[in-house]
Amino acid sequence: MARLLLFYRLLVRPLFHEPVRAALTVFAVALGVAVVLAIDLAGNAATGSFRSSMETLAGDNDLEITAPGGIPESVMGTLAALPYPLRFSPRIEDYASITETKQSFPLIGLDLVAEASAHANSLSSFSNISDSGNFVKHLGENDAILISASLRRKPGDQISLLINDQVVVCTVRGIFPDASGNESAIVMDIASAQRALNRFGRLDRILVKIPPASALEEWQQRLRNVLPPGVDVQPQGTGTIENRRMLAAFRWNLRLLSYIAIVVGAFLIYNTISVSVVRRRADIGVVRALGAGRATILAAFVGEAACFGLAGAALGIPLGRFLATGAVRLMSATVQALYVSSRPGPLALDLSSVLYAFFIGVGVSVASAYSPAREASQASPVEAMARGRREYTARVHMTRDLCLALALGVAAALASRAPAVGGKPVFGYFAALFLVISSALAIPAFVDWSASFLSSGLRRVLGVEALLASRSLAASLRRTSVLVGALSTAVAMMTAVGIMVGSFRETVVLWMNGRLPADLYIRPAGPEAADRHPVLSLGLAEKIAALPGVAEVDRLRAYEITYEALPVELAAVDLGPLRSHGNAEFFSGRSADKVLAELRNANAILVSEPFTSKHHARPGDSITLSLGAARETFRIEDVYYEYGNERGTILMDRAVLMRYLPDPAPSNLAVYVSPSFSPESVRAEIEQAAAGRRILIFSNRDLRSEAVRIFDRTFAITYALEAVAIIVAVMGIAGALLALVIDRRRELGLLRFLGAAAQQVRKLILVEAGLLGLFANFAGVGLGFALSLVLIYVINKQSFGWTIRFHWPIAVLLSGLSFVYAATLLAGLYPARVAVQLNPIEVIHEE
Repeated sequence: MARLLLFYRLLVRPLFHEPVRAALTVFAVALGVAVVLAIDLAGNAATGSFRSSMETLAGDNDLEITAPGGIPESVMGTLAALPYPLRFSPRIEDYASITETKQSFPLIGLDLVAEASAHANSLSSFSNISDSGNFVKHLGENDAILISASLRRKPGDQISLLINDQVVVCTVRGIFPDASGNESAIVMDIASAQRALNRFGRLDRILVKIPPASALEEWQQRLRNVLPPGVDVQPQGTGTIENRRMLAAFRWNLRLLSYIAIVVGAFLIYNTISVSVVRRRADIGVVRALGAGRATILAAFVGEAACFGLAGAALGIPLGRFLATGAVRLMSATVQALYVSSRPGPLALDLSSVLYAFFIGVGVSVASAYSPAREASQASPVEAMARGRREYTARVHMTRDLCLALALGVAAALASRAPAVGGKPVFGYFAALFLVISSALAIPAFVDWSASFLSSGLRRVLGVEALLASRSLAASLRRTSVLVGALSTAVAMMTAVGIMVGSFRETVVLWMNGRLPADLYIRPAGPEAADRHPVLSLGLAEKIAALPGVAEVDRLRAYEITYEALPVELAAVDLGPLRSHGNAEFFSGRSADKVLAELRNANAILVSEPFTSKHHARPGDSITLSLGAARETFRIEDVYYEYGNERGTILMDRAVLMRYLPDPAPSNLAVYVSPSFSPESVRAEIEQAAAGRRILIFSNRDLRSEAVRIFDRTFAITYALEAVAIIVAVMGIAGALLALVIDRRRELGLLRFLGAAAQQVRKLILVEAGLLGLFANFAGVGLGFALSLVLIYVINKQSFGWTIRFHWPIAVLLSGLSFVYAATLLAGLYPARVAVQLNPIEVIHEE
């Protein structure tokens, strides 16, 4: 009880006299906790709980049979004739958009006759279907569909669906519940789906139910023995597992980025406890002299930090849940653009998330406060009462810390050269951590040297107040270094991410200049996603090629395939005409025309840079691909730079692909306009020729603008995380300046007592704030530059496989640094006001 009373009187009660400083510290911790919690909740919703949209209505099946480009329908006949007690469920899978709302949903074709039969035995996914009699009666109609309950329609309603580039009017004949793992979806009879998607003679997947208590691997091998070479059998849900594996690096990097705010908050807790120790040095000396042990002092100050952590976590939990709503929207857009079609799951704030938030808040607060708390506990009563002891110690250790900083910088350079571990840039993260710690250790020497160097010049320019401000910062080196370290870390992250994103953006723009040689590009209307490849109607390409203003049309076809248990895009383009294919860059340095000539009518391919990074493939290697019912070997002729997706791409001649997957429908068209015609006039001709079809036509310029817009949207969440880190740091500056003013009230009162005007005291505090912002900006830019090199050439390269060309985004950096500096000056206004309002007679009397 006595210890609790001591804790209250020594640490808690003084906080009530400084509510603004205490509130700023708590809110800084709360923001850090909120950001980490928001990213964790949003990550769980957008990627962690990822479930492929095509797993809807998968039922209780155990195995799935797949083949790139589709399974020949004859395989179903072979399977049905097997003398095994197996249940086979063929499926057609794609996406359709409701034209009224522009919402996109999985379009699934099922053998509804078999499902209706199973429904009688309650074995079907439709065991709870509404109006089942009406559903069975209309099974043979081509426009009959089933929809999930969340679409809020009723039987008999008509819905216009955009399927590929055609609008199909369908009639709702039944509703199934969004339950038991089912998501919103549109279901057709398999024959109607084949007709709507023009996929006659092939299936996308066959689900298999094996007998109870059977060995999965045994049935898997039995089925492989009777299937064609290119058709594979995997456990049901393999696609979901593959996509989760692919999304792991994205989620991991985003989570680490969210820790920036809590790291900055750790600096501020360290500074808060340090100030608390300094301000209570006399009390500590008295308590120690009266017999209090070192453990008591240590526990008191660690307890103060834990209280800040508890309060910050309690406030950060509801704030994090609120921020997660916006974060999941941004993350889902990124996942859809770069990875895979999915809809985010619900934001679940459960007990584990709450405990995680308290662990982050309290754990980081206690860890960051331990050093100053231990220092306070180790001091003897005489040392505790000595006013300048801590600053003297900081100066004595300055050279030692500088040597440690240099050693950590060397360690960071060595770690940055180490390879990835399990596909994650673990040593890259260590390199970044070493650089941050190295910078923090070097800050005291930097501040001391900078303050000494600037003092005489500041006096000439801004007067004696500036001289006193610079010398005051150098004299209180311990506290000043922590403040500069906190703000410079936030500035460094802003600089590093700004350089990385700016370099990436510039690289993408340069890449697109060489990647888009055609004048117009055409694709089916509807939402875009990295794993969706809707096709254009047969005959449309020929119709467009016959227009008078069209010189040539290239057809591109894309498929989603799996290679080495990871999703990959397989693309094929017309390589027949001998014309220039732009300025695409290859690893070999050869021209595009020379490289593409090697692909014509040959089992030769190009692969993208992310593909080589994920699968360790090199030019000259041979890889085996499953295409339809066949397995064929292809030689890698070269590697090209690719920034359109992170999953990796394989490119071949379309004529070669047609040998194995003879579906002539293209996914995209590239139109070259005749020199005597304008792109605008040809675009109008194409729109007229494609009347009745829903297509999107992009000019070369439109496509570049759209790509840059998607890029900016993708990185919006990183900008948001940077902004929070800066806000936390600036709040810390305001709180710390206020603490410095309160702690230096005798010094400031003495200045007033000796004749200093209120305007001079205000100017003194504002110059101190300005110098803190200046030191932090310079230190942050230096650290940020080093971190940007690690981000661009180590973490990005090992995580995603992209080569990014370094670029200084001068305008972005200048605006960001100017904002930070202005915010630091504004943060000094309230402490300056408090300093001006101090009564010099009362302050001198108090001492």
